[in-house]
Amino acid sequence: MRIGKLLIALVTGLFVAKGAMAAGDNKLDNTLYLDLKYGRVVIEMRPDLAPHHVARIKELVRKKFYDGTKFHRVIPGFMAQTGDPTGTGMGGSGKNIKAEFNSEPHVRGIVSMARANDPDSADSQFFIVTADSKFLDHQYTVWGKVVSGMEYVDKIKQGSSANNGQVDNPDVIVTMRVASDVKDGLAF
Repeated sequence: MRIGKLLIALVTGLFVAKGAMAAGDNKLDNTLYLDLKYGRVVIEMRPDLAPHHVARIKELVRKKFYDGTKFHRVIPGFMAQTGDPTGTGMGGSGKNIKAEFNSEPHVRGIVSMARANDPDSADSQFFIVTADSKFLDHQYTVWGKVVSGMEYVDKIKQGSSANNGQVDNPDVIVTMRVASDVKDGLAF
């Protein structure tokens, strides 16, 4: 009788451990490492808020689309924008994403999609909010939040507010990776 209970306890423990590992893997699969020359910015993605945006961002990250992209628009006390492969603010990946506006407020550290006038025009460009900007709420798709490294975001070279934040000789994303794709600090 004792051996039977012991086996049941071991098997139950294995299933619980496997479930916990899967939950941890899911968290890593929804975490981004955005590396700047200043240090690593860790972004928690929110598929519960914007599942299509998160899926597209991960797809682009896994293609190394964002590596080397410029922070072409950085407005002091507002936000830092990137994700345009041309570095002009006019480019993208070529695939628009239908808006997934949600109730998450645009506070410091929020990561949200840039777009044109059409609500469904978000593509690959995104911005990190550096100061509370609730006037953006319900108009832009929030898909993540910086959970570590905002001090590095604050160091990104800024543009002039008078010139809509356009940056001369801008900082770039060194690399951007999904955390579950990184082992021992190395992407594969």
